[in-house]
Amino acid sequence: MSELIKKYESAPALLASAIRGLSADDLHWKPPATAKPEVGKWSIQDVVIHLADADFAFADRFKRIIASENPVLHGWSENDFHAKLFYAEQSVDDAVELVRLTHAQMMRVFRHLPGSSYTRSGTHSERGVQTLTDVLTYATWHLEHHVKFIQQKRNVIGK
Repeated sequence: MSELIKKYESAPALLASAIRGLSADDLHWKPPATAKPEVGKWSIQDVVIHLADADFAFADRFKRIIASENPVLHGWSENDFHAKLFYAEQSVDDAVELVRLTHAQMMRVFRHLPGSSYTRSGTHSERGVQTLTDVLTYATWHLEHHVKFIQQKRNVIGK
């Protein structure tokens, strides 16, 4: 468990590093429809804003599992958020800071939790029963997964 928590704690730095030195044009560049799947379809800006939205959802799930008995963990549509929340108009810097702050706050909680808390669970509206460990594992993987897309996009634009 301690390795997973360390990965979660270090994830915001990974994200900040992934976008360091990029211009506004770089952040808004969209891969062509013919791009390889590992490049994805969204701009780097879109990915970063998505990560901030996802982090908010993960933190909500963590808190519900820790504080409630078998809470409902609501799913959400990343594509609907992308289409309707003006991702291109949001601030990448603010999004990275939100991820950093969310992880910092959750680390203050995780450091004080007894080991038995990680087996507590909630019921996801699409995935069924998930433990705190399940959600933490997915949240950590999710950010790392999307940072790989950012790195691929950087490679394509020569950054």
